[in-house]
Amino acid sequence: MPSATDELIQRLYSEPPDGFVAARTAAINEAKQAGDREAAKRLAALKKPTVAAWVVNLLALRRPELIEELVELSSALREAQRGLQGDQLRELTAQRRQVVSALVGAARRLAVEASGPGAKLPLGEVEATLTAALAEPEVAAQVRTGRLIRAATYAGFGEVPRPRLRLVTDDVASDEDESDDDESAEVVEFPQPSSRERAAAERRRREVEQRQRELRRELSAAQAAERRADEQLEKAEAAERDAEHLVEDLDAELAELERRRTEAQADVARRKQARRAAERETAVARRQVGDVQAALEDLESDEPD
Repeated sequence: MPSATDELIQRLYSEPPDGFVAARTAAINEAKQAGDREAAKRLAALKKPTVAAWVVNLLALRRPELIEELVELSSALREAQRGLQGDQLRELTAQRRQVVSALVGAARRLAVEASGPGAKLPLGEVEATLTAALAEPEVAAQVRTGRLIRAATYAGFGEVPRPRLRLVTDDVASDEDESDDDESAEVVEFPQPSSRERAAAERRRREVEQRQRELRRELSAAQAAERRADEQLEKAEAAERDAEHLVEDLDAELAELERRRTEAQADVARRKQARRAAERETAVARRQVGDVQAALEDLESDEPD
């Protein structure tokens, strides 16, 4: 059973990302006020998702049965690829397109319901992410969590098997060993390419390999840049959290100082009232002293010499 923090995280990733930071900050503050430091730490580590990632998260969290269907189809596709079952692979590929299209439509409806009809939704990135989930179990596992922070892409579904270089007619036995023993089997050989064609094919192969190396270098550089950007983002988020915590601490100190100031002002008022009461008592006592002294002087003056 998911914990209260897990349910809160699920709600955060279900809401449109434009309100994610404010909702996360409010959740962190509530956790701190409740004394739950572990929950506050988990919440502070959450990253804001892109709009495309949010749409996929919405689908995973609210229609998990559709994601399970996607995962089952992914397993079937990989089995078909390993077995090089052409007919089944073509059928499953067509089914893949239908399933992904249906999932994108369902995700769009959920996103429009959550954010309104005027929202701009990057459905191409959503489709690319769901397609990647079909091809890569790791992406599928991330999609199932409902906590993606960015879209994913995938270039294709494995290597396409190379065509065989001969065609055996229908009266050749299906078993390859039997066709070797049967001299009457009709075998049609494809024409061999010329030296010019082979040279052109070799040039294209080298160009493709060169382009692949360039793209791999670009990919490595982009991934390194992404890692650096992620690190900078994490540092910026940590600095933001530290600044927020400092403001909270200063607010608490200010509140304490304001409380003490109010108490001090009340104490000054009480002491002022006490001083005024003492002044009144002093004045009364002085009058009494004056009256007694006057009476005493009158008495003394009346005595006979």
